[in-house]
Amino acid sequence: MNAPGTPQQQQQHPVSLYLKVWLLLFVLSTLSYLVDYFHLQGMTRWSLIVMLMLLKAGFIVAVFMHMAWERLALICAILLPPLALLVLVGLMASEANHTLLSRLLFFK
Repeated sequence: MNAPGTPQQQQQHPVSLYLKVWLLLFVLSTLSYLVDYFHLQGMTRWSLIVMLMLLKAGFIVAVFMHMAWERLALICAILLPPLALLVLVGLMASEANHTLLSRLLFFK
């Protein structure tokens, strides 16, 4: 901990790290484009698109938003609420499917 009035040293990340991640994002974007180029269909297409999208988002958040170097408490405070919302949305979608199937079965 620095005394008041003394300059703080800031950690500098090498530019090569950013260039490597930028290149990796370019490769992942190219792979995402190739999914459409090769006319993949169905669950294969959507699982590949979502996987590549999540990988790109993870690299952007980790490196360019500097989350990889943050404390665990801050990471949890930022990432856990959206994850909880995704779980709740999944539960609601499951309940909606159950309700729809019940209505189609009993009200026809």
